[in-house]
Order: sequence, then C-alpha cells, then structure tokens
Amino acid sequence: MLKISDKVLNALKENKPVVALETTIISHGMPYPENINTALAVEKVIEDNGAIPATIGIIDGVAIIGMNHEEIKQFGLRKDIKKVSRRDLSYVYSNHLWGATTVAATMILAKQAGIEVFVTGGIGGVHRHAQETFDISADLEELAKTDVTVVCAGCKSILDLNLTMEYLETKGVPVFGFKTHELPAFYTSKSGIYLEYSLDDYSQAARVIKEQRDNNISNGILITNPILKEDEMDPQLIESIIQKAIVKANSLSIKGKDITPFLLKNIVEMTNGESLKANIALILNNAKVGANIAKEYAKIK
Repeated sequence: MLKISDKVLNALKENKPVVALETTIISHGMPYPENINTALAVEKVIEDNGAIPATIGIIDGVAIIGMNHEEIKQFGLRKDIKKVSRRDLSYVYSNHLWGATTVAATMILAKQAGIEVFVTGGIGGVHRHAQETFDISADLEELAKTDVTVVCAGCKSILDLNLTMEYLETKGVPVFGFKTHELPAFYTSKSGIYLEYSLDDYSQAARVIKEQRDNNISNGILITNPILKEDEMDPQLIESIIQKAIVKANSLSIKGKDITPFLLKNIVEMTNGESLKANIALILNNAKVGANIAKEYAKIK
C-alpha cells in the first residue's frame, strides 16, 4: 500500500538521511496559504541541512512517502481530506480517499517505509479534564509501540502536559530534551516540568536511537526541542487565550479529533496571528534539528 518516491527510495537504499513529515498540519493545522508555504519551507530546511524530506499523505487510497510539491499544494487546497490516525487507515485505503496523516499515522507509515526520524510541530497528548472525558491522543499509544524517533517542540500546550508526561512514563516512552532539562510547551520553551535526560548534540541523539534499536527496545523515542527564545510567546498570555478557546469549544460541544484544529484556529484568531508565527518558527527549528539528527544517525546505523 506504499508508494515511495524515487528520491526517498534511493536515499533509503543508499543509507542517506531521510526525515518523515506529516500532512495533518497542512490540511487541518494551518490556514491557507501559510499551510502550503510552511510545508515547502520545512522541506527546504531539511534539504539545506543535508537530509531528504519525505512528506507523507494518502492520495486515492494509496500512502505516498515523499509527496511532490504539487501534491503538497493539493493537501493545502482541498476541503475533502480526512484527518487520518491509526484507526482510519483501512477505511481510507479501501474507499480510495485522500487522507492527511496525524503523528500516529505518520509514524506507522514511516516505520513501514524504513524511516527512523520524523519531524512535527507538537505531538498530541492527554487533554485537559481527561479524567472525565478520557480524551487521550492516539499519538501516545503509537509512541508506545512504533519504532520511530519523533522530534517536536513538546506537546501542544492546549493539553495537560503533566498528565501527558505521566502517560508517556507509564508506557515506557523515553522523552529527551534537546539541550534542555525542561519540557518545552510548544509556544514557549518553559513548562516547569523537569526532564531527567537531556541530549547535548546531534551525535548523542543518534547514539541513543542506535542503542534503542540495536537492543530491540520496541517503542518510539521523543526528542523535545524548545522553540527559540526570539520566537516564543508570553506564557501567561498564551495560557489565558487557551483557556478562552477551551471554554468556547465546550460551549459548542466540540470533541474528539475536531478539538485540536478548532482550538488552534481560535488561538490564531485571538492572538491576531502571533501564535501562527510561533508555530511556523518552531516547526522550522525542529526541521533543522531533525535533519541533523538523521544525518548523524545515518553515519552510525
């Protein structure tokens, strides 16, 4: 069910560094035209740092590993693209639909294609008030069982970060800070949550991945990379806006996989676009880090 582009396939055969990218951020995470421009900019950052980008999405029921620019543009323009997690894959395949892959689905397809490093903005996690709603992202379960390294700016700050970390610990997912001992909080570099393990550089990150795989420890690896200081938002401001967006979502009974796109869209509106700028900046920063980790890993794999 995979269609791997010649560029990505040749890179994998020659043990060149490849970085997987998701498509939910294009179809459901950002407005037009920033969605397309950001996706293409992320690919360029990865290429400029010596790796091959592999944007992953589903077109007419076929998983594409390494979408071309025209396909990426279609993901930013079309309104009929389903948001696809693990549970949705077989339905989308069998009905020949277009699907934008979440973190979970992208991990599955990256693993099937033989790609170790995956770059995203922020992972899903345990939602606020999950004690009552049981709303927990499938991303966490995928990290618990799928052998892919995810580079992100932490969990999306609309979530309960403490509960998310407790869940990841229970599932045995190693969480590392890249040059930090504090979990990044997506729009900000600080969360107040201590991380036991920090990675000092790209080569140390590569060595951790190699030991995990060589010793057959089967689960994902989470590398959290803080947004740069010059790009982060004021923590108190963004938290107050998140709270307002959550109240609005509750009043409209927005739930399930619709909640994250709804909250992000409303946060962009309430910050007059400043949160979108931060989102774009952190993804580009993650792309640089992910590409260099993939490059070091390819040397020792």
